[in-house]
Amino acid sequence: MNRRHVASLLLAAPLWATPALADAKFEAFIQNTLWPRAKAAGIPRKLFDAAFEGITEPDPAVLKLAANQPEFTSTTSAYLQKAVTPIRIETGQTKKAEEEKLLAAIEAKYQVDRHILLGIWGMESNFGKDKGSMSVIRSLATLAYSGRRKDYGNEQLIAALKILQKGLVKPGNFNGSWAAAMGHTQFIPTSYLSYAVDWTGDGKRDIWNSKEDALASTANYLAKAGWRNDRPWGWEVTLPKGFNKALIGRRNWRTVAEWQKLGVERADGGKFGSTKADAFVMVPQGVDGPRFLVTKNFLAIMDYNISHSYALAVGHLADRIRGRGPFQAAWPDVDFDLSFEQRVELQKRLNAMGFQTGGSDGRFGARTYEAVLAYQKREGLPLDGKPSVKLLQHMRKNSS
Repeated sequence: MNRRHVASLLLAAPLWATPALADAKFEAFIQNTLWPRAKAAGIPRKLFDAAFEGITEPDPAVLKLAANQPEFTSTTSAYLQKAVTPIRIETGQTKKAEEEKLLAAIEAKYQVDRHILLGIWGMESNFGKDKGSMSVIRSLATLAYSGRRKDYGNEQLIAALKILQKGLVKPGNFNGSWAAAMGHTQFIPTSYLSYAVDWTGDGKRDIWNSKEDALASTANYLAKAGWRNDRPWGWEVTLPKGFNKALIGRRNWRTVAEWQKLGVERADGGKFGSTKADAFVMVPQGVDGPRFLVTKNFLAIMDYNISHSYALAVGHLADRIRGRGPFQAAWPDVDFDLSFEQRVELQKRLNAMGFQTGGSDGRFGARTYEAVLAYQKREGLPLDGKPSVKLLQHMRKNSS
């Protein structure tokens, strides 16, 4: 996937997906808007018609799923509970043993931790079991036609047509997720064109049917996104009593050695290693929940999927497959006194003041908590990192 666009998820077509019916406006959109764009990109008319054969109505399932991505609509703890399951850990360990030679060879070439590749493979398609059965072309045409992802739909549609033009897959079995994420590790079309590799040497970059090509392509993606094998994605940590909470967040990169001097320790009691690696303290569910020291490798995973919850799930699943234990700290309940409208307002106000929350959708994650802390520091308020009606009222009063 690619961080500029959309997270890869929801791998199989829902049971409530409906068959295509005729929609005159949508058919006109295909012919009068999408075809000229495709023609300008060098797509032959015959290929375009074959790609859109039988597609006469937007897919309502796509729009519904686009509005309800779980890594953006649930708490981190809830997402992790569903993502890092005992069966997924066990399956990952089995795959690690079965594919030892393949994983070792890919890791040697791309210098990307095999456990992270297994984590992504497990997260994206349940190790190849759920690669998606929704029409890539119909999904992208739907996104280009309606909703908030029109730019994404248009860009990915042209890339998808170029994949068909290369003869890598046929229109009839060109399937993926609602967002057109494809294959074992759910590449979107532009990422496929940029990063997919032919590991098997058969002349095809086959992420659909070849786990070898898919895993190597994912390693290539992460390597180009900045992954380095001399550091892990991060660690769960404990913060010392009296720790300056203003140091939480990505504005405060320090080396691991510097964090150690400040009293930051691994929650499991182990040694960090990678003491020269740059890292920042992240609180994905608030300052009262588990705290993490994450490296630039964490950002490489976020390049694959921009969600903090996703990146944390991949890292944790990788660690569990490696044989490490569960997180040490308990996840707190999230109970705000803000209405949904007030949450959105709080995020918009923070963004307007330069404290980036990563969006204004009313859902609080690592970036919102960081922004709250930074605002509290500037205003001389207690650094509890908690979004609240009282904090919002302070913002309103001081911005008038």
